Amino acid sequence: MKKMIFSALALVVFGVSQAQEIKYGAKAGLNISNVSGDIENNKPLIGAHLGAFVEVKLTDKFAFQPELLFSMQGVKIDYSESAVDYSYSYKEDNKINYLNVPLMAKYFATEKLFLEAGPQIGFVLSAKSDIEETETFMGITDSFSGDVDIKDNLKSVDFGLNFGLGYEFTSQFFASARYNVGLTNINNASGSSADLKNGVVQFSFGYKF
Repeated sequence: MKKMIFSALALVVFGVSQAQEIKYGAKAGLNISNVSGDIENNKPLIGAHLGAFVEVKLTDKFAFQPELLFSMQGVKIDYSESAVDYSYSYKEDNKINYLNVPLMAKYFATEKLFLEAGPQIGFVLSAKSDIEETETFMGITDSFSGDVDIKDNLKSVDFGLNFGLGYEFTSQFFASARYNVGLTNINNASGSSADLKNGVVQFSFGYKF
């Protein structure tokens, strides 16, 4: 994956030198993230992303687009059980903030519609787990709520691949949808061998200056 990143960077440098047109822009939107692998009772977590990009147009059909994005990702855990005179519920929102660097190749299928794909490297900025736990037995309820810093339980760097498509409403405004497939086992917890990978769906609106 590192070789892919370096190769993509080299292509971007080459692309800039051969560019027909260079545009700068900003984008923001919705994240629907989850974690796959050795995990149970997981549900998507809603977040957001915000950042900037450079579109390097090589031809009428092809462009490179390196980006720098602040991305709110993670996963929800939601578990409950009940029996006679007993109930238990556990909720956990694992919120992980990344600084992501996608390196996207874009193909304009039409003048307005484009397809995109490319590698991504992400750096963990912060991570915490918001926990709510409630247990009721024979009418007596115990509960706990709080947050825990989990940054040390995660790999500091995450590699992935992006696939997406978008539509340019004007020469400045566009919308896009993208899926990020995590390739790195992000688990770094001591004593744990669980294999956990990020997965993020992104819906973005952007503006080119």
